[in-house]
Amino acid sequence: MHYVETVLTVTNALLTLLGVLLAHFIVFAVIGILAKKTYPEREEKLRYGLIIPARNEEAVVAGLIESIRKNDYPQQQLQIFVIAHNCTDRTAQVARDAGATVYEYSNPAENTMGYAFRYLFSKIEADYGTQSFDGFFLFNADNVLDRQYLSRMNDAFLYYDKTSVITSYRNSKNFGANLLSGLYGMYFAVGCLMESRGRTVAGCATRVQGTGYLIPARLVEHGWKYVTLTEDWEFTGDNVWSGTLIRYCDDAIFYDEQPTSLRIMWRQRVRWARGHLIVFFTHFRTYFRAIFRRETRHRFSLYDITMYLIPSVFLSLALQLLQYVLLLFAPLADSSCSLREIFLNPASGVLFALLRSTVFSYVSTVISAVLVFVIERKRIRQVTLPRKILIALTWPLFLAIQFPIDVQAVFSRNLGWKPIPHNDRTSFEEVNK
Repeated sequence: MHYVETVLTVTNALLTLLGVLLAHFIVFAVIGILAKKTYPEREEKLRYGLIIPARNEEAVVAGLIESIRKNDYPQQQLQIFVIAHNCTDRTAQVARDAGATVYEYSNPAENTMGYAFRYLFSKIEADYGTQSFDGFFLFNADNVLDRQYLSRMNDAFLYYDKTSVITSYRNSKNFGANLLSGLYGMYFAVGCLMESRGRTVAGCATRVQGTGYLIPARLVEHGWKYVTLTEDWEFTGDNVWSGTLIRYCDDAIFYDEQPTSLRIMWRQRVRWARGHLIVFFTHFRTYFRAIFRRETRHRFSLYDITMYLIPSVFLSLALQLLQYVLLLFAPLADSSCSLREIFLNPASGVLFALLRSTVFSYVSTVISAVLVFVIERKRIRQVTLPRKILIALTWPLFLAIQFPIDVQAVFSRNLGWKPIPHNDRTSFEEVNK
C-alpha cells in the first residue's frame, strides 16, 4: 500500500497547504459578521469627478445621473463624466440631456472598460486637469445611489486623509427578479459582509469589485493603465503592492442590476475568470516576492491580495481529481491493492471522505447565505421567503460551478468585453423608500 499512502500523503499535504494559506479568509469573515467600521460625519465636502463608462446604456444611464443629482451632497462640488464607448444607440445624447459631460470613443479593438477609463482620464486631464479634483468615483451605468451615498464616501475618504481607495456596499436593484439575480445578489452581499467588512475592521486592505469605488486623484495624474478583462483585479493588486490601501464603507450603499439569464451569467463569469487568471499569471510572482522585501509596506495586506489571486477553487478541485486518477493506478503499482477497498471502504475509502467533506461544505455554505439574509434583512428587500430559501439552498451550486468556468477560461482566447444588457429602470425614489 506504499503507492496509495504516497499519493494520499502528497495530495492531502498540498490541499492542506492551500487551506492554510487561505485560512485567514475565515477570520475576516467572522470579524465582518460581528463588527463594522463607521466613520464620523464631516462638514468638509471635497470636489469629485464621477466617472460613468457606458456602452449602449441608453435605458439606464439617466437613472444613475438622476440619483447623483438627488444625493444630499453639494452639486457644485460634483462633475459627472460619461464615456460613451463603442455605442450604437443614443447613450451619449441621453447622458447629455441629463446634464453630464459626455465624451464619445469608438475603437472596436479596444473594447474593455479599462480602455474607456484610459481615454476618459486623458480627456479630463487635457480639459480640466485631474488634480483639480480631490478624487474620482467609478460607477457602472446601471447603478443607482442611496441618498447619502456620496456623503458617507466623503466621510470615509477624509477619515483616511484622502490617501486610500474607498469601496462601498453593493446591493442589487433586482435581487428578487429570479433565482439567478438572487444568487448574484448573494455573491456581492457575501463579498461585502464576509470579505470587505472584516478586512477594514482589522486594518487590512480589501479589493474593489468592478464598480462603486472612489480613488484619490493622484492615482490618475499620469493616466489610467489597467485595460485587461478585469481591470478591477489589476487595479487592486497594483495599488496594494505600491502601498495604497483599499478601505470599505459599509454605510455607503449603491444598487446594481444583476443578470437574469444563464447564458449571460456564464459568459460574464468566464470573462471574470479569464481576467483573474491573466492577472494571476502576470502579477503573482511580483507580488509574492514583494511580501519578503524589507521596504514593503502593509505586508499582510499584500499577502492577502496575493493569496486572493490564486484560483483556489480550480486548484483544490484539480488536486482532488488528480488524487482519484492516481489512485486508479494503484493495482498496477501494487497487486495487493483493491480499488474497492481504496474507494468504497466506509471507514477509510476516499469516496466516503469526499461525501463527508461535500456535505460539510454544502451545509456550511448554506448557513453563510442564511446569515447574510438575517444580518442584511433591512437591506435585502423585495425578496420573498420562499425565494430566499431557494437562493440559500442553491448558493453552494453557484459557487461550485466556478470549476468548469475556470476550466473554460483556461482555454478561452480573445474573449473581449461584451456588454451585459441592462433594462431595469428601478428609480432613485424606489431604492430610497
